[in-house]
Amino acid sequence: MSVLVFAETSEGKFKKSAFEASSYGKKVAEQLDTSVVILAINSNEPSTLYNYGAEKVLNVTNESLKTFNAKIYANIIQQAAEKEHADVIIIDNGTNGLYVAPLAAVNLQAGYASNVVALPSSTSPFTVKRKAFSSKAFNNTIINTDIKVIGLSKNSFGIIENQVNGSIEEFSPTIIESNLTSEKIEQTTGTITIADADIVVSGGRGLKGPENWGMVEELAGLLDAATACSKPVSDLGWRPHSEHVGQTGKPVASNLYIAIGISGAIQHLAGVNSSKVKVVINTDADAPFFKAADYGIVGDAFEVVPNLIEKLKEFRASNT
Repeated sequence: MSVLVFAETSEGKFKKSAFEASSYGKKVAEQLDTSVVILAINSNEPSTLYNYGAEKVLNVTNESLKTFNAKIYANIIQQAAEKEHADVIIIDNGTNGLYVAPLAAVNLQAGYASNVVALPSSTSPFTVKRKAFSSKAFNNTIINTDIKVIGLSKNSFGIIENQVNGSIEEFSPTIIESNLTSEKIEQTTGTITIADADIVVSGGRGLKGPENWGMVEELAGLLDAATACSKPVSDLGWRPHSEHVGQTGKPVASNLYIAIGISGAIQHLAGVNSSKVKVVINTDADAPFFKAADYGIVGDAFEVVPNLIEKLKEFRASNT
């Protein structure tokens, strides 16, 4: 019996969510009085996981796996779980995780709980706390199956350093070659993605047109943030659909979400509700977003944002 964690990488480097999932997996293993095993695919730095409790790292190196493929990744997770006799599998609830976790659960005939936000409150029966109703509520879910798959919600548990003397084992799972080109995956390289960003700067129709997106990108650059947009903006073609966040777009669970010129339709709020701190900039003091915001600025974005950029530049200059 063991706990298996899938630690996702991007261009050979572990995503921040991999460290959170590893930290969570270590604590679950302690609750169950068992060991934790981390599965890494094409990582340049597998030993980094020792810092987060990884007693053993199954390291898969295969050039054909550089592009994410949910079916193949789920099959690899299945093979790793069977090899290690894992009865709890932890996968982060990011964009890729939402695809691969249900498939892995089906392969393993396991119960699956997504959007988990805390350690199991009980291991017998196995009970986890989950976000529900577009993050407006929580429920406690009991998983009765012998094998359990947990989808860990981003930024819900945190990253906990727990240095151990781990080991790396090269793992060569069977790859079904016919599946390698069965999916077309939208992939962004060289930029911070919405799913992995600690900070997201998002714009709406209040920016009046795509020609004004420069200040959004400049602010995001200063904050090492990802850029995003509301649904109407992507529908108008001002920004790519990959940047659309909300209930019908990509979910956001960042530490800081800055909304510029976004009124706050209920679908948008449902998709960003998990962000820890929400800052809203809007000329309309009655915009619905202000009711959900932690901080609000009633003002013209074309005045507020340039001033904010200038202050951030001054702050950086005086602290370097």
